[in-house]
Amino acid sequence: QVQLVESGGGLVQAGGSLRLSCAASGNIRSINAMGWYRQAPGKQRELVARITSGGSTENADSVKGRFTISRDNAKNTVYLQMNSLKPEDTAVYYCNALILVNNWAYFWGKGTLVTVSS
Repeated sequence: QVQLVESGGGLVQAGGSLRLSCAASGNIRSINAMGWYRQAPGKQRELVARITSGGSTENADSVKGRFTISRDNAKNTVYLQMNSLKPEDTAVYYCNALILVNNWAYFWGKGTLVTVSS
């Protein structure tokens, strides 16, 4: 069994900052890419940022210069530092990871709500 547990969401004013964390646990042999996705009400889930096991990153254009993804491989944890938050960043943020248990498979967390007030 593998679990991804997100934390750090909440309510913040526009221009503020939040830091999300996602810890993977369970019968994990290896973790490849880890990432953050978000889904706003009435919209499809979209990629926010992704990071490989080697540290290469990819950010959505909408968050470039504001959000930073990082990871601690020793702790099986990925972080998302979100600065200069905007109301349009309001969404449920989901953690995603490509994990080797018996085979490689993608796992999802249950999500954490980020609300940015104007």
